[in-house]
Amino acid sequence: MGALATNRKRGGDECFNSNFNHKKKPPYSNSLGYQFFKKPRLSLINQSLEEENFPSNNTVSRISRYPEPEAPFPRAAVHAPVRHLKFGAPASQHKLDLTKCDLGNFFSSRFCNVKRQAWDTSSHFKKEKEVVFVEDNKKEEKGAVADDLIVEEVEGIEKGKYNVEEVEHFQPSSSSAVTELNNGNLRVESPLDMSSLREISNVQDLEAYKKLLEIAERRNSKLKLLDFQIELNEKRKAGLQALRPVKKPEEELVELVPSEPFIPLTEEETTLVSNALSAKNWRKILVSHQLSNIVIRGEVLQCLKPSAWLNDEVINLYLELLKEREMREPEKFLKCHFFNTFFYKKLVNPESGYNYKAVKRWTSQRKLGYCLLDCDKMFVPIHKDIHWCLAVINKKDQKFQYLDSLRGKDPYVLRALAKYFVEEVKDKSGKNIDISSWELEYVEDLPAQENGFDCGMFMLKYIDFYSRGLSLCFDQEHMPYFRTRTAKEILNLRAD
Repeated sequence: MGALATNRKRGGDECFNSNFNHKKKPPYSNSLGYQFFKKPRLSLINQSLEEENFPSNNTVSRISRYPEPEAPFPRAAVHAPVRHLKFGAPASQHKLDLTKCDLGNFFSSRFCNVKRQAWDTSSHFKKEKEVVFVEDNKKEEKGAVADDLIVEEVEGIEKGKYNVEEVEHFQPSSSSAVTELNNGNLRVESPLDMSSLREISNVQDLEAYKKLLEIAERRNSKLKLLDFQIELNEKRKAGLQALRPVKKPEEELVELVPSEPFIPLTEEETTLVSNALSAKNWRKILVSHQLSNIVIRGEVLQCLKPSAWLNDEVINLYLELLKEREMREPEKFLKCHFFNTFFYKKLVNPESGYNYKAVKRWTSQRKLGYCLLDCDKMFVPIHKDIHWCLAVINKKDQKFQYLDSLRGKDPYVLRALAKYFVEEVKDKSGKNIDISSWELEYVEDLPAQENGFDCGMFMLKYIDFYSRGLSLCFDQEHMPYFRTRTAKEILNLRAD
């Protein structure tokens, strides 16, 4: 019996004792039961076999076991017969592709790892080029010198002039490049300090801006021409604005409106109106106008209460009072004529149509006391069943105007009044007047009613303000005041 080997530390030689010998394989190498242990127990027989297969354990003999490195083919790969091994891949594959080691056993994988490390150590360094943009000529010169230094140092590292350790511990300065070795890759930075790198961080944007600025400067001539044209047009605009009439501010217009149309009522006047509108005066004659023979009873004056419709007697009496006001102060008011509510019904009969002869004698100078053709404006109340409107023969402005508090339009009314005015002028003066240039106007910029019962009061206030020569500066909210004031003026038989 052979004696067992003593337990001892396994030296570096034992890690190769079980390698395959390509020239002579052990008889048990291909058996399935053949295993390697971390500390194999070898008998004397195994030891003798080991000495027979590997007679020498020195370093030279161990290195000779590795296959000699063969240079790759300078040309394309040549296809040749390949011997397929039972375990692992062909040897040619390991020579060409060092990243794969599939020999199928433990020691062959360690051999491939050693070869891979040797290949990585002898691999060439990769250079990284960095483009540095500078703002002026001085920085360009410094950058050029620094680039030369960087290239020299990189080439020295590749040729073996400098050691990797020296490069790793290289201390940067203001005039030298900074190099670092990270995982075998060489990174080259600019020789300038970090403060200068911050200054030129946006150099690319600056260069793009400079190019745009150059393109804009090429168009300076066109820009100057455009500036001249703009300045010329502004001067023309200023000249045209100077020729326009100056519009007065709204505050000044409000100041021009006299306070007479909105004089507040006193307590006595308010009490007078309240008593007149009470039920005890229903049958009582409140006032009587001698020139027009209009009598106002309490029941007639009830139309001036809120939410009531105005009747013919109140409207006609108020128009008579407006005419008396004008004659009393002619310098303060326009010269006007106020037709009563029956004029248009006689001029335009719903059954017979237009009839001038029905109203021919209504405007004789003997009856009026003045010539109708001398008036600036002639007001014609228009009653449409349940709605009051106003038509104006505006001789002063050569217009036929139509005013409706509901913004309505009736071209037939204006055409009828135009025909009447032509015949009236011919009848009273014997002249033919040409009204082809007169305007038919539907006044839209006027106060509008917001209910269904103030149309008559709106019509009276249109006449009142136009006869004063004022704009229509009132609104729906003034209607209750105007009703009370109209009742007061009728009771006093005096329009203010």
